[in-house]
Amino acid sequence: MSVLRQRAAASSSEVSLHSPAASSAPDWLDSVIVGDCVAALERLPKASVDLIFADPPYNLQLGGDLTRPDQSKVDAVDDDWDRFDSFEAYDAFTRAWLLACRRVLKPTGTIWVIGSYHNIFRVGSIMQDLGFWVLNDIIWRKANPMPNFKGKRFTNAHETLIWASRDREAKGITFNYEAMKAFNDDLQMRSDWLLPICTGGERLKTADGDKVHPTQKPEALLWRVLTSSSKPGDVVLDPFLGTGTSAAVAKRLGRHFVGVERDSTYADYARERIASVERAPDDGLAVVMPKRAEPRVPFGSLIEAGLIRPGDRLCDARRRHVATVRADGSIAAGIVTGSIHKVGASVQGLEACNGWTYWHVEKQGALVLIDELRGRVRSELAAAGA
Repeated sequence: MSVLRQRAAASSSEVSLHSPAASSAPDWLDSVIVGDCVAALERLPKASVDLIFADPPYNLQLGGDLTRPDQSKVDAVDDDWDRFDSFEAYDAFTRAWLLACRRVLKPTGTIWVIGSYHNIFRVGSIMQDLGFWVLNDIIWRKANPMPNFKGKRFTNAHETLIWASRDREAKGITFNYEAMKAFNDDLQMRSDWLLPICTGGERLKTADGDKVHPTQKPEALLWRVLTSSSKPGDVVLDPFLGTGTSAAVAKRLGRHFVGVERDSTYADYARERIASVERAPDDGLAVVMPKRAEPRVPFGSLIEAGLIRPGDRLCDARRRHVATVRADGSIAAGIVTGSIHKVGASVQGLEACNGWTYWHVEKQGALVLIDELRGRVRSELAAAGA
């Protein structure tokens, strides 16, 4: 029997972690499914998940024991689930689970796949063959990588994540750009992430002190994946759940999850781990929304709301230029009249100007940026629509 058929032969059984919040909730939501991922995903509805994080076997092709200079054995990945008879067998396995994932992924959904140089290039090629569209490759640069004990190669200090949409022309993909920029101290989040490997109290151990899983991923990595490309309430699928890092982070961040794991021991540890996680409160899960997603508020709305009155004077931060507000929402500076943007550009001798961030109005002796007043109107609109 081929490796692929052996992996698909196990019957799958579902282990529910939570009672459904409502009677209409599907029984697979917020659950761990024990069994082969391809067979398990066939039971899920088509286009039912928003985000997939996949940490498949890397097919490390290790031969013999790996030892340190002092001849002590390195606890490397030598489990049966990472062994394949050939590259062809691995490619067939990869194609099968990717097809299963593509079926359950929503048209607006995306998939993350992590791997090493042993497998990620083969996986990426197959993803493209199947119609996935690569959005980014992310380099997880490990702050504390395992040394290269034999000294015959460069120290392997990173893994690669592929982030892709289901289709080339996919619309409505979630990418929380502003949130990740705020996360990164108002700097654009780059595609190289410096994060430590899973160690210390986060690493799950057996009663004997051994690692439960050899490749447990750090929660910080999944935190960044989920906060960047999903929203509260989204469904996150992990077809190779392991000890449940993705599901634990999903629960904490207010996302739903479904995990598939063929090893029942790993599934038991995952179930216990997830059950101990507390969901963050709703007010802590709000995501910074992009300006283009906020309701459009014209300058005239500030006049209608009484935040600015006809005849008020606007000025720049240094009070060099002054303009008078008119009842129709235009402003006038000398002989120049028009929108806050047109007049702002004219008084500076520029071709364009963002009037919202240029003009101020005096309130109780202090200058207030008119963009702050726009924010109040937006807040009231949001409250009215809630």
